[in-house]
Formats: sequence, C-alpha cells, structure tokens
Amino acid sequence: MLSLTIVVLAAAAAGFIVWANDKRHTKYGAGLPAGVAVGIAALVWIILMVAGFGYRPGLTWLPWVLPIVLGSAAAVAAVLYLGHARARHDTERLTAILRR
Repeated sequence: MLSLTIVVLAAAAAGFIVWANDKRHTKYGAGLPAGVAVGIAALVWIILMVAGFGYRPGLTWLPWVLPIVLGSAAAVAAVLYLGHARARHDTERLTAILRR
C-alpha cells in the first residue's frame, strides 16, 4: 500500500507540473491534470498488482514507475486536448458575442 501512496503523490505532482507549464492553464482548473494523472496511475497500479507484477523478481519496478509515466502522459494528453478545445470554444463564443 505504501507503493500506491507514493505513486499517487508522484502522479499528482506530475499533474500539477503539467498544469503549471501549460500556457493555456487559465482555461481549466489546476486539479484537472492532477486528477487525470492520479486516476490513470492508480488504475494502472491496481492492474499491475492484480497481474502479480509487484512480486516477480526483476519486475518489481513496474508498479512503481509505469503508473507514474502513464499518469503523466495522460495528464499531458488531457491538457493538450482540453486546452486547445477550450481556447477554440472561448474564441468562438467571444466572436459570436462581438458580432451582435
């Protein structure tokens, strides 16, 4: 259970770092990339532990590293998609308001 706690904390930190480095981070909340990263990391950790990778010699690093990497990648993907989509949507709304 300690490994899950460390994975969740590291994924949350990675999500906040992704949020801080995004130039469109005002378009969505600070908790979104961290939440996506934590959700994916916890799910991957659970799958790896159920599959038995936490107890195989030579593969015990997988439940420690892979969830953090996949959670960080999911946070980056969510930020790229949502930041661009929200910026485009906000621009369209502002243009529609200004045309009136």
